[in-house]
Amino acid sequence: MKKICLIVFVSLIFSLSIHAKSKKEKTIVKVDGSSTVYLITEAVAEKFQESKKGSIHVTVGISGTGGGFEKFCKGEIDIADASRPIEQKEINSCKDKKITYVELPIGYDALTVVVNPKNTWVNSMTVAELKKLWEPTPEGQTPITQWNQINPTWPKTKISLYGPGAKSGTFDYFTKAIVGKEKSSRADYMPSEDDNTTVTGVAGDENALGYFGFAYYSENMDKLKAIAIDSGKGTVIPSQEAVEHGTYQPLSRPLFIYVNTQSLKKKHVKEFAEFYVNNAQTLVADVKYVPFQKAEYDMVKVRLMGMQQGTVFAGKAEAGLKIKEILQRKPKI
Repeated sequence: MKKICLIVFVSLIFSLSIHAKSKKEKTIVKVDGSSTVYLITEAVAEKFQESKKGSIHVTVGISGTGGGFEKFCKGEIDIADASRPIEQKEINSCKDKKITYVELPIGYDALTVVVNPKNTWVNSMTVAELKKLWEPTPEGQTPITQWNQINPTWPKTKISLYGPGAKSGTFDYFTKAIVGKEKSSRADYMPSEDDNTTVTGVAGDENALGYFGFAYYSENMDKLKAIAIDSGKGTVIPSQEAVEHGTYQPLSRPLFIYVNTQSLKKKHVKEFAEFYVNNAQTLVADVKYVPFQKAEYDMVKVRLMGMQQGTVFAGKAEAGLKIKEILQRKPKI
């Protein structure tokens, strides 16, 4: 009799444990992807969890936009943070796994080129100079390794380059906007999916140059110097105003979250996505990115509530787009 009671007791404990684990799993929202968008999502997650008094937990990873889409298209996460639109190979991968999604623009970024504050010779660079520095070295030619190889008035000192890794949406957008082709970049630089690595690298080296999202510069203005960009219409320093007025080109870009439509059928994921859109205008600004206008967020909310599946892009990023152009397009599956 004692043995039977013990078996029943152990079975009851095991059953309660499984039930608790299942319940816990049902109240977790899993997000991964862009290190740029991470700052926004982390801020949203913190406020959302406070509003739910800990009943819903949001996990936010940083594996880069490409890494996030890999997990997203396998059904491993509910939401992908992305600093560029979903690419054709990722669209195909999601289709293969029968993963459908809602594409939600959530703010603007001014992709920022930075140098060390002790760098007194560079205050601005043209798109052509940046291309010369970052494009792959043609076969048979020597790569640029010194500042004076870009501009003869600059010192004959070695350049140390830092930037995002190949799975980063920032890497994709920068290479498209500056070099002219996505993923086309010289390989001899210090890559990292964590933009804080670039912050540390450039801050500690007088001859360093790197690039990342505007928020990472804003958080480290005492350690870094932003470079004004000249796209042919005069030099423009990255700022919220320059992005809003459309003058910071070609390095202004929209940021996104992609929500799995099956996950949206879960109450806690739907609540988080709605909270994200409803609070984006404030929280995007809080982390030093550029928010849309309220009317534009209302259009984003319509897309979410209507579960409009697919993407408005043809599997590639487009430089210089304004948010109204994006929101007026109809998503295609």
